Amino acid sequence: MQVNLKIWRQSGPDSPGAFHNYEVPNASPDMSFLELMDVLNEDLQTKGEEPIAFDHDCREGICGSCAMMINGRAHGPETGTTTCQLHMRKFADGAHITVEPWRAGAFPVIRDLCVDRSAFDRIIESGGYITAPTGTAPDANLILVPKEVADSAMDAAACIGCGACVAACPNSAAQLFTAAKLSHLNLLPQGQPERYKRTVSMVNEMERWFGSCTNHGECSAACPKEISLDFIAMMNRDYVKAQFKQRRFASQT
Repeated sequence: MQVNLKIWRQSGPDSPGAFHNYEVPNASPDMSFLELMDVLNEDLQTKGEEPIAFDHDCREGICGSCAMMINGRAHGPETGTTTCQLHMRKFADGAHITVEPWRAGAFPVIRDLCVDRSAFDRIIESGGYITAPTGTAPDANLILVPKEVADSAMDAAACIGCGACVAACPNSAAQLFTAAKLSHLNLLPQGQPERYKRTVSMVNEMERWFGSCTNHGECSAACPKEISLDFIAMMNRDYVKAQFKQRRFASQT
């Protein structure tokens, strides 16, 4: 099959960018989208041209590196699918496909389709972990966790931090990412001692870099792991509780 690509090229963060047109005449329907990019880059290198920079790692839908806007949709037209798992059979022969980097102020372009997502790292560094020493690993059933809670925590932990939620949101908000990273810790017994401190720290750090949530729901629709909006509601509830607890403790000192 043949595909016609319109790809954003930008040599650096401070350089102007523009779309460039490329044709891939020998694409296989069984290729993933990243394999298509590999074929294009091999052709460019053969011609002595600069290959297109794009992020990738595991190519198994786990790492979250494959961040691309494809025809205006994060990760492309297939729901619940990362770019590396999107196959060319989802496109018609002769299709025209526009490929862009994530468009968000907190994700500046490094080069071509690569963006700097270190703002996510700063949110995690502000509190997305458990610091309490727990000693050696306890027996598997020593800490009882209701199945519903364990299932919900696992659903939140499915977030791969790709940034599709931010790219899809008209406000470039990161509530879904932050809520997922909070909830998988806040739901479990081990996360309770630092629950409210963690929530305040991570939400405050998030608000330094990203826009505000206005309940469009685009984040969950674009998420390749289909993280639920319910986690945002849980985060907001915990944040309100944390503020109340802080005022109460302040009045007692």
